[in-house]
Amino acid sequence: MKKIYFTLTGTRYYYGSDFLKRGMKLKVKKEPDNKYDKEAIAVDVEGLGTIGHVANSINTVLGDSYSAGRIYDMFKKKAKAKVVYVTDCGVVCELVLKK
Repeated sequence: MKKIYFTLTGTRYYYGSDFLKRGMKLKVKKEPDNKYDKEAIAVDVEGLGTIGHVANSINTVLGDSYSAGRIYDMFKKKAKAKVVYVTDCGVVCELVLKK
């Protein structure tokens, strides 16, 4: 299966991104009741809760990573992810889907 990458955005509204490290495990969960984005996907860390969202705008998606709209239908309600790159421009994560 092809690897699927997404950009984690909005971290500055929560805890920042300084604590994020390569390989760190994350959880993604759909937010169907989000009043700003009908395809919103929150990104959580165990013990902290929500730390940001999957980017869903051409202004926030880094490189060839997928937007929330492109991965929204790839899982039911929740899925796992892991941090791949932490840069000054943003955080790129890999979506880990069940086989």
